[in-house]
Amino acid sequence: MEGDPVLQLRVFSLNCWGIRYLSRRRQERVRLIGDSLCREPFDLVLLQEVWSEQDYGLLREKLGSCCPFSHYFRSRVIGSGLCVFSKFPILDTLLYQYSLNGYPYMLQHGDWFCGKSVGLGDNEQQQGVMATSSPLQLHAEYCRDKDTYLAHRLVQTWELAQFIRHTSHAADVVLLGGDLNTQPQDVGMRLLRGCTGLRDAFAEAKRFEGCKDGCTLIPDNCFTVKTELQPFPLGIRIDYILYKTESNFAVKCEELRTTTGTAPGQDIPYSDHEAVMATLHVRRQERPQGASAAEPLPADPVTEAPADAVTEALAEVRVGLQGARRRRYAAGRLAVLALLLLLLQAAAALGALAGWGAAQPFPALSCCLLAALALGILLGATCLHLLHVTEGRLLQAAEEEMRMALPLRRP
Repeated sequence: MEGDPVLQLRVFSLNCWGIRYLSRRRQERVRLIGDSLCREPFDLVLLQEVWSEQDYGLLREKLGSCCPFSHYFRSRVIGSGLCVFSKFPILDTLLYQYSLNGYPYMLQHGDWFCGKSVGLGDNEQQQGVMATSSPLQLHAEYCRDKDTYLAHRLVQTWELAQFIRHTSHAADVVLLGGDLNTQPQDVGMRLLRGCTGLRDAFAEAKRFEGCKDGCTLIPDNCFTVKTELQPFPLGIRIDYILYKTESNFAVKCEELRTTTGTAPGQDIPYSDHEAVMATLHVRRQERPQGASAAEPLPADPVTEAPADAVTEALAEVRVGLQGARRRRYAAGRLAVLALLLLLLQAAAALGALAGWGAAQPFPALSCCLLAALALGILLGATCLHLLHVTEGRLLQAAEEEMRMALPLRRP
């Protein structure tokens, strides 16, 4: 009702860049993050790239007084890197791992090994408000001019939109925070917001303080790879806090802030990304005059994805599907050639043993090494073939889902 007090939710989101043995001054930065969050308590803290459980344990210990409830989302070889800290009890958790997540042979990128995911935590806030908070991260871009992973990231965005749509109905407030590796004007962001009705805290904020245009990857950060920002000299915005309501509540973003480089009083920033901090006000909506008491109040609108965004995403997914098929055929041909080479060596060896031909023209050691090489190529090419068969099937499944969504319109 109009007289009900406003519930204030303060949300913090940061990509911590916590890669063990690789991220510079990682442990020092983790301590700085924990100290900063203790000085300025938040109701919800959504962190990404916390890939060391020791770092998570340190943060949990530091935040025990202000955010006593926490959860660490585990997945694959090195983990999802996602964790959530909450001032309020966490009633339920769920981790959804995207079906496509790069390639295991791209060791220099490593996205496949961490299993990029979206986590979900249900909280009961004050005044009985149920909030669903989700830390997440999508596949990194690495090269904007030649984005090898664009199709994978769009499939992840599509799955994220479906995940939000199908898990948010029991919540009053839905919060999403993380590194989407997608700029606001990109097709992925338009697809996500169009499918789910999520609102961008930066675009909705009454007050803003921080980097120009809300950028979260800026050249003033000493950890930022400057070559990644060559097309964008002022920086890019790829970290977000998104929100919407699903019941008789209205949510407004009163304030949004970002960090601006080095931590206060320090010579280093918290991460190679800037933190995003939002202050949200939640209020019960007034029931219109003449409305029935049993009639639900309108929630934030959820529309089908805009046709242009779906069409553009479909085109990129089809390009990715063609690439997956080319890689599948190349791996299959290589496997067949290796198998033929093994068969020829086996036939020659059997013929020499049976005395059907001349003696082996090569030393036995050389033949064994060549056979081992051919066997290794056969096994590797077979694994690659199966990997790209799976990739093609998943891309085709996403393409069919997107194509099916195009003609649908809510009444």
